[in-house]
Amino acid sequence: MASPIAKVTADERDIHALYIWAIASIAALGGLLFGYDWVVIGGAKPFYEAHFHLQSDRLIGWANSCALLGCLAGSFLAGAMNWKFGRKQILLTSGVLFAISSVCTGWAPDFDAFIAWRITGGVAIGLASNISPTYIAEIAPASWRGRLVSLNQLAIVCGIMAAQIVNWAIAKKVPEHATMSFIAASWNGHYGWRWMFTAVALPAIIFVVCLIFIPESPRWLASKAWNEKAFQVLAGIGGDDYARRALGEIDDSLASESERSASWTGLLAPNLRFVLLIGVGLAILQQWSGINILFNYAEEVYKNAGYGVSAVLVNIIVTGIVNLVFTVLSMMLVDRFGRRVLLLVGCCGIGIADLLAAYAYRAHLPGRFVLTLTLCAIAFYAVSLAPVTWVVISEIFPNRLRSAGVSTAVASLWASSFLLTYSFPALVNLVNMSGTFLLYGILCLLGGALVYRFVPETRGKSLEELEIALNTHV
Repeated sequence: MASPIAKVTADERDIHALYIWAIASIAALGGLLFGYDWVVIGGAKPFYEAHFHLQSDRLIGWANSCALLGCLAGSFLAGAMNWKFGRKQILLTSGVLFAISSVCTGWAPDFDAFIAWRITGGVAIGLASNISPTYIAEIAPASWRGRLVSLNQLAIVCGIMAAQIVNWAIAKKVPEHATMSFIAASWNGHYGWRWMFTAVALPAIIFVVCLIFIPESPRWLASKAWNEKAFQVLAGIGGDDYARRALGEIDDSLASESERSASWTGLLAPNLRFVLLIGVGLAILQQWSGINILFNYAEEVYKNAGYGVSAVLVNIIVTGIVNLVFTVLSMMLVDRFGRRVLLLVGCCGIGIADLLAAYAYRAHLPGRFVLTLTLCAIAFYAVSLAPVTWVVISEIFPNRLRSAGVSTAVASLWASSFLLTYSFPALVNLVNMSGTFLLYGILCLLGGALVYRFVPETRGKSLEELEIALNTHV
């Protein structure tokens, strides 16, 4: 192995900015579809529930969370298929699944078919949520990586906001105190929710077409000994000098791993367990901060604060705007202040906002107080846990084990998300909305303490430098 890794950053002044942003943006469309398909159910919820006559906590929780089981399966499939087929092919597969599942979910003839196609859409989300940030991290120069991987989160947020706006545009106005039978008999109950899901197909088709024009990950190509192709991709990103240095780093890293385990069990090697725990821990914390409840159960959250169905749809759009603005802010900050600082600020901010929201519900404060506090929580989430978790997960695993490591961390994220989403209706009935937000606030503050104690700073280092720094050669 060559001595200390040569810094590529010296040549990053020659980076072809337009090209790197273009291919990263195309890959990030997987994140847009992830956000859209994941959140579209929030606006459709009161209408498909009425159509299928869902009333029990079990069925409501199952309908809202079943896609997350597909996400979990997709995460494991991504880890298994990624190493063999490459990043680009898995992204293409996810795009096709998004298109098919969205149309079939929208026009499902019965509840069982609805569930089956939602789970299939979840598989697409699981694939995209693994591969889009991994691909972007692997094509990004070190000093650009935070911004470029955060671009995936910006795309997720744009997808969330697009779903919220399209849902609002499709839905006909609903009277303030409309009953479930009234909604079931309305246009929204018969057709509105169907078009909300079907709309996902258009961006999915655009994604598949655009993917044809992006290269494969140079790190995956090098791992398959296709160094000439890897060099061409790197040269397209930053010129020949950049390509030679970057490929040298990649080859040194792969050579040091060539005689060691590259299987899933390699993640349990003594010197890699700590890194695995960081990835899994951040994934669980991102979900159990409770913010995703505000996207998937907005109706309950704001209805309990005194808002009607139509007002809830407007509030959802406001949450999307806040989410978008602060995600853009995060992209400006993540390579300047680093990952660790943003995570700490986010955990504290979300935790305090959740605790204050718990008090607002308990004291029966007007709905505008709950709305303001939830918007504050979303703002802190968008600038910290939402994007930075994906950045760190995509950075900390070594080249040969990156697919398995990211897959394991993201699978933990989706498993946590399923438990969070499925348990919410029952949790609200058990301890009411105030107790639920109290729980999320406490968990988030505890998560902040764990970040302070265990999560290292990864800003400004190449993926190969991080391998050495974190002692992750396996």
